[in-house]
Amino acid sequence: MKIWINDKLVDQADAHVNVFDHGLLYGDGVFEGIRVYNGTIFQGPAHLDRLYRSAEQIALTIDHSREQLTAAMDQAAKANGVVNGYIRLVVTRGVGTLGLNPKLCPKATVFIIADTIALYSEEMYATGINVITAKRLRTHPEMLPPSVKSLNYLNNILGKLESIKAGGAEAIMSNSDGFVAEATCDNVFIVKDGVVLTPPAEAGILLGITRQITLLLARRLGYEAREENFTIDDVRTADEVFLTGTGAEIISVVKLDENSIGTGTAGAVTTTLLNAFREFITSGEQVDYVDSTE
Repeated sequence: MKIWINDKLVDQADAHVNVFDHGLLYGDGVFEGIRVYNGTIFQGPAHLDRLYRSAEQIALTIDHSREQLTAAMDQAAKANGVVNGYIRLVVTRGVGTLGLNPKLCPKATVFIIADTIALYSEEMYATGINVITAKRLRTHPEMLPPSVKSLNYLNNILGKLESIKAGGAEAIMSNSDGFVAEATCDNVFIVKDGVVLTPPAEAGILLGITRQITLLLARRLGYEAREENFTIDDVRTADEVFLTGTGAEIISVVKLDENSIGTGTAGAVTTTLLNAFREFITSGEQVDYVDSTE
């Protein structure tokens, strides 16, 4: 495998990050996960807009232009023969000292991994997945802006460990106000009486690109789709539940803890939206990244 790091492609074995890099020492940096479909980077401009906005919010300077990073991602994908896969674009604070001071890191480290991805099997998109309720709360927005897609994912990892221990595919995390925030890697949607609902930005969520497209498609298909707070009990009693994300796309949740959701099978609305999303992939249409902080 070839890795693009600091302006050049190198063999995976030679792709090194300095042990004094603040991305490694403190999780100080930002990243994007981006899909490649049929050789085309999916929603690249929206993902880059989010990357630069995340960096701006933590005062991290990215020396590369959007055009340079787009070309680098394309180069990494082609070097690894990735026609349908996944790109991980990472920007760290760079090499500094053992102290926290980010001003002592003169230059960001940038690297790009292009590889295949399969979070869920195709069968699971038909049958749905089981998830659990995480005991771990989502990080409060006043502690860390949820619009920053940070390298510090420990909160998510602790939630993921809960799901692994319980045998679930994912864990749904609530915020300190008792409302559902998001899953460890995905945004959460419920369907109740034909209405499609997802938590608002103020619930402490990352504004996912796939989430944004799903809301757009739901409205185009004639569904009422709203951003609205709801609780884990609302999830349990929903007609349908599904998750959205770059890796997951749109996948049905058929069981929460010991409770079946709806009929216990992938629902009609979820299936319709998944099919519409996969058609959208081929359309070439671009969406704008909507930043809740603006």
